[in-house]
Parts: sequence; C-alpha cells; structure tokens
Amino acid sequence: MPTIDDILEQVGEFGLFQKQTFFLLSLISAALAPIYVGIVFLGFTPEHRCRSPGVAELSQRCGWSLAEELNYTVPSPGAADEAHLRQCTQYEVDWNRSDLGCVDPLASLAANRSQLPLRPCQHGWVYDAPGSTIVTEFNLVCSDAWKVDLFQSCVNLGFFLSSLGIGYIADRFGRKLCLLLTSLVTAVSGVLTAVAPDYTSTLLLRLLQGLVSKGSWMAGYTLITEFVGSGSRRLVAILYQMAFTAGLVLLTGMAYAIPHWRWLQLAVSLPTFLFPLYYWCVPESPRWLLSQRRSAQARRTMEHIAQKNGKPPPADLKMLSLEEDTTEKLSPSFIDLFRTPNLRKHTCILMYLWFACAVLYQGLIMHMGATGSNLYLDFLFSALVEFPAAFTILFTIDRLGRIYPMAMSNMVVGAASLLMVFIPQELHWLGITVACIGRMGVTIVLQMICLVNAELYPTFIRNLGVMVCSALSDVGGIFTPFLVFRLMEAWENLPLILFGVLGLTAGGMTLLLPETKGMALPETVDDAENLGRKAKAKENKTYLQVQMSQHTDA
Repeated sequence: MPTIDDILEQVGEFGLFQKQTFFLLSLISAALAPIYVGIVFLGFTPEHRCRSPGVAELSQRCGWSLAEELNYTVPSPGAADEAHLRQCTQYEVDWNRSDLGCVDPLASLAANRSQLPLRPCQHGWVYDAPGSTIVTEFNLVCSDAWKVDLFQSCVNLGFFLSSLGIGYIADRFGRKLCLLLTSLVTAVSGVLTAVAPDYTSTLLLRLLQGLVSKGSWMAGYTLITEFVGSGSRRLVAILYQMAFTAGLVLLTGMAYAIPHWRWLQLAVSLPTFLFPLYYWCVPESPRWLLSQRRSAQARRTMEHIAQKNGKPPPADLKMLSLEEDTTEKLSPSFIDLFRTPNLRKHTCILMYLWFACAVLYQGLIMHMGATGSNLYLDFLFSALVEFPAAFTILFTIDRLGRIYPMAMSNMVVGAASLLMVFIPQELHWLGITVACIGRMGVTIVLQMICLVNAELYPTFIRNLGVMVCSALSDVGGIFTPFLVFRLMEAWENLPLILFGVLGLTAGGMTLLLPETKGMALPETVDDAENLGRKAKAKENKTYLQVQMSQHTDA
C-alpha cells in the first residue's frame, strides 16, 4: 500500500501547491520575529538622568548647553558605579536657591562635590533619546530595571507554558485548527498590547502572546514539512526559518522609521489579522488526517495537491494508508515521547540541545549588543549574519547530512565563546568577528534542530515532540537575561565560559543522534525506533554499491 511519500513522488514533492503554501506559511515565521526579539526596540533603555524642575529653570536662566547642564548638576564622582550614580541619583540640593551662580553653582556649597549628599530621583527621569519605549513611558530604570527583563521573560514563559498544550491541540485536533486559533489570538493580543494603559496589563498581554505565537509558528512549520516529500523537506525547513531572519531585518527598518513603541507594536500586529484567512487557502495535513484514520479526507487533500501541481491523481491513491501498523494507539500522549528506548534517548538529547541553543543564541545577541554603539546597525548586522548560516546549511546538508554539521556548529560556538575570553579589549574588531562566527554557528544549530527534531518522531506525536523538546529553549530564554547579567557582575567573561561549556557538550551529544538524511518521515513508533538501524543499513548499502561499481570498472 502506498504511503504519503510514495504519492508525493508522483504528484510533486515541491510543486506549485507546496510553493504557494510555503509562501503563505513563511509570513507566519517572519511575524514571530517582533514577538521574540522586539524587546530590543520596545524595551530599549536610553541614556537618562534624574529630572529636576529646579535644574531645568536654572539651566534656562543661565543659558546652559546640555553638556554644561550635565557637568554642573549630574553626579560624577568617578566611582566604579558611576553610571548608576549618574542615572539614578541626584544631589540633595535646593536648586531654587538664589545664591547659586551660573558657573559651577555647586562650588559655593562644598569644596568637593563628592562631599554633597545624594538621594534617589524624586521627580522621574529625563531620557536623551527621541521617540518612546516601554522604559521611558513606564520609567523602568534604576530600581525597576529588572522589569524590562521580566517583560521579555514573560514571552519565553508563555512559550514554555504553551509547549505541551498547543502541541497536544495540533496533534489531537489538527495542525490547521491550531494555526488558525493561535494566529487569531496572537493578532488580538498584539493590538491590545499597543493600547495597554499600564505596565501590568502590558505584561499580561505579553504573556498571552507568548502562549499562542510559538504554537502558530510551530504549526506552520509542521504543516509545510508534512506537505513536501523527503527530498524537499530540508529546503523548506531552512527557508521557513530564513523567513524569520527576514522578519528581523524588516523589524529593524520598521523600528527605525517608527521610534514610538506603541505605533511600532501596532504596525507589526495589524498584518497578523490576515493569517486566520488561511482557512480558505491552506488545507489540513494529509499525514495527520491519515494518522487519525480519516483516509477519505487525506485522499481528497492529495487529489487537491495533484490538481494544483498539474498532475493526475495516482491510480493507487485509494489504497493510501499508514505503512503497516493499523492497531497502534494514535492519540498523542506525553508518555509516548519516553515509551521506547530510542525515543527516550532522542527526547532527552533534544531537550538539552534546545536549552543550550537558546542560551547561546540569546546570550551572544546580548553580548554583541552590550559592545555596540548603534542600536539599529548592530541589530541589522547581527541579523544579516544568519543568512550565510542558512546558505551554508543548504550547500552542505545533502553532502554531510544533518548530524555532523549540527555537531560541528555547536563546537564552533563553544570554541568561539572560549576564544573571546582571551581576546583583549584593544582588539575590539577581532572580538566582534569571533562573536559573529559564533553567532553563525548557533544559527546553523537553531535552523537544523527543528528539522532533526521533526524527523525523529512519528506522525501522531511529531508536533507534540517538537513542542515538548523545544520547551527547554523557552526555559533557557526565561533565565538567560538574568543569568548573563548576574554572571557579568562577577566577571565580564564568565558568561563566555558558560557558553563554551554548553556549546562543546552539545556538540558531543549531537553525535549520539541517528542521521536522518534521505530517510522517509517515520509514520509509526516502529519506524522511529528503527531510524538508526535504517541509516546504518543505508550506509552499508551505499558502501557495497560503491565497492561493486569499482570492482566492475576494474
């Protein structure tokens, strides 16, 4: 009896239908970028200092320039925590006093400014930046600076909480239903975030976005990989994630053109209302329909694909079914991910790889951002690095497979992170270059792990398996902002050592996974269990064919 892959070989593995569907679903991938990393612009913290009405009046009366005002009125004792003192404290001085002159007005109060008492800001802050962010609107600085980290962590917390639930919905009720529902909630919550009246409501809406947006992205990813044949699966998987990178580049331009966070949030949210319209454009996955024994609907979907691709429906389409197992339990369960030895091993390894990937990806972005000077250019260059990473995968994955390039990329990230520890600050350009190499490495891992994760699980738990394993990346995302900055307080290079250890160990663990290059997507648990043996058998067969060919030529 024919399988989905057999039928796709006849009606087109990547024909007109798959290309149109890929384009539509890739827009969902691009739309995730503002949600995942939009905090870079929404929560940007500009230079700031205490607001003082008396200082403003004195500055206007004396005709000071901004530099003179800062020099005369802002604490600058030259201590180790100078930035904190300048941004979060003010002199305990009555600036309305009549005896204060226009030239070094504090000289009449103390011979040395360090002798003047300081106090926390009393009247808010002045921000030296155009536009607005959640930081400038809600004053998330100084003692409230941690609330910016919480704002970002809420997205990852939402990703984590939704991993099991959204994955179950996609495997139990269908990829399409999951896609439509999560897209609609994502759009509504995004617009509500733009008009939220206070920080608390913004935080809750941010959490809601996290709860649904990853499910939308993952449902789209699973759909497009299940619509194509094994020969095109790696191409669409990589291009789907390149669409996310395109979203990063587009976000940079929009943030530069729209410097006010509420309008920026609205601009990136309104287009997502188009995604629920996919109800009429994107059919349900035939693989999922077949796993639910809805064979008639699966055949109709395959007939539709054949028609769109300009191919006649195969004569054996009516016999379409799962490979052999007709008695297998098809209702997805978390226990199924650990039920058999190989699935259990693969799940544990993939969980660690997802966690390490999230810490390395976000951690390196934070490190590069901390050493840059231009927010928009730094973010743009950081995003552009991901394109050559994707092209590297496209040119090597058919020759080297999935496992070896992913293991090597993990080790490159680890080695680059450790090397950065020994690069002196005077060689700033070299540090940035090595950091970019590390960023390319972790991007390769991030783009390949989704593909490998999907290829290691049978159809009826594929979406659940990807969601549960990738939930560990959300755990990493929750803790990475706090982890990196707390380690930097102890020693600036300490996070890099952590990155190095995570990258090298992840590279070693990757080698324990079976190669999936050229293998059909497993439809049953037995297929998934036998992946390693099938891969070895295929290698042995290829080796024997080469030997026989050489012998014949001789």
